[in-house]
Amino acid sequence: MRTFRIALAQTNPTVGDLDGNTRRIIDYVDRARDLGADLVAFPELAIPGYPPEDLLFKPQFIQENIRKLREVASASRDIAVVVGFADANSYVYNAAAVLYNSEVVGKHHKIYLPNYGVFDEERYFQAGAECPVFSIAGTPVGVNICEDIWFAVGPTAVQRAAGAEVIVNVSASPFHAGKRGTRERMLSVRAADNGLFVAYVNMVGGQDELVFDGGSIIHDPLGEEIARGRQFEEDLVVADLEVEAVFRSRLRDTRPRSERSGSLDDVGRAVHVHVSDAPAGPRPALKASYPGTAPEGAAEVYAALVLGTRDYVRKTGFEQVYVALSGGIDSSVVATVAADALGPGNVTGVSMPSRYSSEGSVLDARGLAEALGLKLWEIPIEGPFSAYLDALEPRFEGSEPGTAEENLQSRIRGMLVMALANKFGGLVLTTGNKSEMAVGYATIYGDMAGGYAVIKDVPKTLVYELAEYRNSLGEGSVIPESVLTKPPSAELRPDQKDEDSLPPYEVLDPILKAYVEDDLGFDEIVGMGFERDVVEHVVTLVDRNEYKRRQAPPGIKITPRSFGRDRRMPITNRYRPF
Repeated sequence: MRTFRIALAQTNPTVGDLDGNTRRIIDYVDRARDLGADLVAFPELAIPGYPPEDLLFKPQFIQENIRKLREVASASRDIAVVVGFADANSYVYNAAAVLYNSEVVGKHHKIYLPNYGVFDEERYFQAGAECPVFSIAGTPVGVNICEDIWFAVGPTAVQRAAGAEVIVNVSASPFHAGKRGTRERMLSVRAADNGLFVAYVNMVGGQDELVFDGGSIIHDPLGEEIARGRQFEEDLVVADLEVEAVFRSRLRDTRPRSERSGSLDDVGRAVHVHVSDAPAGPRPALKASYPGTAPEGAAEVYAALVLGTRDYVRKTGFEQVYVALSGGIDSSVVATVAADALGPGNVTGVSMPSRYSSEGSVLDARGLAEALGLKLWEIPIEGPFSAYLDALEPRFEGSEPGTAEENLQSRIRGMLVMALANKFGGLVLTTGNKSEMAVGYATIYGDMAGGYAVIKDVPKTLVYELAEYRNSLGEGSVIPESVLTKPPSAELRPDQKDEDSLPPYEVLDPILKAYVEDDLGFDEIVGMGFERDVVEHVVTLVDRNEYKRRQAPPGIKITPRSFGRDRRMPITNRYRPF
């Protein structure tokens, strides 16, 4: 049997850290060589990091990333390396280089450039025109990049028709809940339809609002999974592919013979590059390894939040974070994620009770901090609140207390927690969830003040699921049960409840999903069984509060359509769907 040993290195690069990314790549090249791999593949744009955005408009950045490619090439002794970088001649390309014995032996320029959702690749890159097949260790290997493999009649089909027995797809596929299953089904179909091995290597780590979840995977010519990388952490996946099976299966598969060649010609032209002959002699035996079942549901989302928070804080150069602890569900979940991401010693909770804070909420904040092992600083805000009211009294005189007075409390808290971070060094994590951000149930320059919004894209109902999941992990409940059972309240006036201003979250969240994520029309949402006046109220709040969301800190993308990178609406907008 002809065996091809492949390694997939799902690395966690930092955008712009060309030196650090290169060192990490060379370290994994050495590890893969020691395991006797014929080829090791790295994610899309692994050298510059993904997405580099407008760094790609800087010629110096592009040239330095190309110089780093040459450093990686110098480490490619006796092993083929596939690595993502930004290539340039007259244009800039999203490229994958194939390296061997200190040489750049070939390249693939990404053909299909995504320009939807969080992707903006047509802004930066020129599309490629070739679909290369590399003969590596005597095995024909097609190399393509991320979006290229999502098309049934695409580079993979061209490379299969040109004789490829293995496809290596290097990717940077951002996470959202449920995406992994869709992605893996596509890869399985692509392997089975083309009768070859598909080895997919995905980036891992947090980059601003995006989280990349790893989960690199290899499918055999029947579409069966044969190896998998861990989710949400770096990993090196190594497997032996019995490529003789591809030749045998193709003897019996007549489908490619019936395929119209013209359709493949429209994708790109196939080119052949010889890299290396089959190796001689034995190599180290591989240990069977499998990371177990990938997390799903709330567990998957929680892992993404932890990774995204850890990487954002660390990659931006911070160590300490501050969380305003109200004793409510949102701040409790944010503080718990932060403690799991950074260690409790790097998280300070700040309790800032007012005249309207219940004793139960103060005790819940203390209980959470004790259970997590956090520092808790208590700073009552009655003094500054009274001072603000006294200062404004001549102008407020004769008016009834209302939203302005309520928001003063939130703004005092935002100012105080920002002052602590400013004084002692650190980053403030805000605690607003997607439901609140959608309808503007948040105070600009108040609870929206901070550097990173951990649950910005997490609907309120999912926040409760995350709390219950975290409490189920075995070491006892860290989030007090009373936090999960008491009615949600901002506690900015006597006996205030969220439902005084909003529909119950069990009603609000499905309406928001329909309007914000699914783009359903007004009558379609009403047709789902919701009251017309409730839908009108929610839609009006969403449209009216775009200006607030534009001023919110970045936060982790969790849903298929997040505010900001995915959903981009005008602030000045008179269109109403009813």
